Amino acid sequence: MLPAPVAPYIREADFAIRKPWFTPPRRLLDYLLLYVQEGECEVDVEGERLLLSDGDLCLIQPDTLHTLRGRTDTITPYLHLDVFFNPRRAEGFPTQGGQVSLSPHAHLVQPRLADLDWIDIPIRLSPINPVQFRTTLLKAVEAWQSGDVLSRLEADHQATTLVLSLFRQYGRLPDAAARGAHSLSWVPAYLSFNISEPLTVAQMARRANLSPSRFSAVFRRRFGLSPHQYLLRLRIEHAQSMLTTTDLPLRDIAAACGFADEHHFSKTFKRLVDLPPGAYRDQ
Repeated sequence: MLPAPVAPYIREADFAIRKPWFTPPRRLLDYLLLYVQEGECEVDVEGERLLLSDGDLCLIQPDTLHTLRGRTDTITPYLHLDVFFNPRRAEGFPTQGGQVSLSPHAHLVQPRLADLDWIDIPIRLSPINPVQFRTTLLKAVEAWQSGDVLSRLEADHQATTLVLSLFRQYGRLPDAAARGAHSLSWVPAYLSFNISEPLTVAQMARRANLSPSRFSAVFRRRFGLSPHQYLLRLRIEHAQSMLTTTDLPLRDIAAACGFADEHHFSKTFKRLVDLPPGAYRDQ
């Protein structure tokens, strides 16, 4: 039903106050939720052109070619946000005008709601309760701009409220049989949160209510890797992040990433990254 756990994360938010302006063609890694509080904006998404004015809202989905133009002086509060969980979300960024190729950043592109068969969200949004929706969006922008940890957590909470309202309005829940089918959408978040633990296929299979062999087969079809390969990749990616953002010794990074010891960590890291951990950190 869902390509990954829903975990809204605001990357950038602002009350943009601008003279007439133009954003050249670009594609986004994330979602852009735009509120035209004052003025007129023109939005062109994959050839579909819309004129937005006071009170209008629009949602631009990832990897869609679009341009934006402020035809008058405008006030346009907006959110750049991830809807689905990505363990590497901190590496994401709002793309700039003219950036139309996302190939170098394919691992950061959010799944598109437009590609799901149970939900159909238009570019121009028409919330059932527009006043409440706009108020929630403004609260999210204000909280995010405060900058402290708790305020940004509050902003993500407001974003979750917005996403939930869109799902309820534009989504169509699958029937009971489809809901009962085995889903592994919990896997990325579960493995990321337990990355330091000695996880086994048997443990994951029990959580999915499947036998280990059946779980491994379903897992490979869903993610293109065996459970062991997938978990190992997450551990190495987490180690890469820790090597570049902390001064922790290798033994501590090895433990935090679920490796038995520093030797095993270094050997595995070099095999997958083509550099020893120390050289990767220096580089």
